[in-house]
Amino acid sequence: MIVKLCREGKSLTAEKTAKTMASDPRVKALLILACDANGWKKEEVDPWLKDLGKPVFGGIFPQIIAEGKNLETGTLVIGLSHPVQPFVLKGISRPGTELERELEALLKGRDFSDSTIFVFVDGMARRIGELIEGLFNTLGLTPSYIGGGAGSLNFTRKPCIISPEGLLTDAVILAHSKVASGIGVAHGWHAISEAIKVTEASQNRILSLNWQPALQVYRSIIEKYEDVSFDKRDFFDIAKAYPLGIARMDAEMVVRDPILTEYDALICVGEVPEGSYIHILNGNMDSLISGALEARKTAMENYRGREKNPVLFFMDCISRVLFMGSDFKNEIAAVEQNSFTFGALSLGEIANTGEAFLEFYNKTAVAGFLGDAYEP
Repeated sequence: MIVKLCREGKSLTAEKTAKTMASDPRVKALLILACDANGWKKEEVDPWLKDLGKPVFGGIFPQIIAEGKNLETGTLVIGLSHPVQPFVLKGISRPGTELERELEALLKGRDFSDSTIFVFVDGMARRIGELIEGLFNTLGLTPSYIGGGAGSLNFTRKPCIISPEGLLTDAVILAHSKVASGIGVAHGWHAISEAIKVTEASQNRILSLNWQPALQVYRSIIEKYEDVSFDKRDFFDIAKAYPLGIARMDAEMVVRDPILTEYDALICVGEVPEGSYIHILNGNMDSLISGALEARKTAMENYRGREKNPVLFFMDCISRVLFMGSDFKNEIAAVEQNSFTFGALSLGEIANTGEAFLEFYNKTAVAGFLGDAYEP
């Protein structure tokens, strides 16, 4: 694996780096992780993405992780030494589209055993949960999965998926590789409420909890737990410390980020199923770092590759950065240790551990050890 960091984030610099890397016979495919603040324009980027001559995949994220830091500008261009086959599915938010059937047709006839699938999806797409469920129903636990939601922290829809076709909106790219991997997932949040039934919901909108307006139930519990007032502070300024946890049988809760309100509804990143049970969660710096360490530990335990020094691909949630602030560097340091580490801060994380259902997470740390040796 060859990794180059283009610090200033300019499209022209990334283009030169990517073309140089694509000409290297050791490189079989390119993974590109870019920052939203780079300000890339589709008309400038598409021509060189289409002209690389080797498979390319990735995304544009709120931030990237490189050299032990979270960066708001810059681009990581990664040359992989294992062949990669990208698959692209567009228009995933369209009502009535049978996503599972489209995935079956897209992936038909390929051997996914002992594989890793990198999954990058437009984080503002409306049917991510259905997409992930369809992917799992199609391929099951045969491969390992790791990835996340691309996009902007201002939650506006813009091209953010990097593909051989250029920059895409409302799309997912599935990059299939035979590289060995070990995946770990953990979050470090704990429940501060009893189980609450989601009595009305539509995709990523929670309308009522226990038959009461969702926002009123949410704020009532938090205002009793902590001396805060939703009338005096911005909603997300409080909500970033109080995510929702969807209960799962014999598994860690799946975290959902409430980011906006709409009348008395809670708008989340990712779907919350009607009829499910949720808890309101809270955490602190120590518990979140412990969660990230648990993800790293699980990833190493699940790694079965021959490479003695696997690289660490770290996908973490941008809202953890918003919660931890400058202390987020401590989470990176704790996870990095002596491993070469790179990654992105996303709008939701995608992973399974090889033994659990594939999920779309929020506010969660996903660690993936990859059997592709780093070459300085």
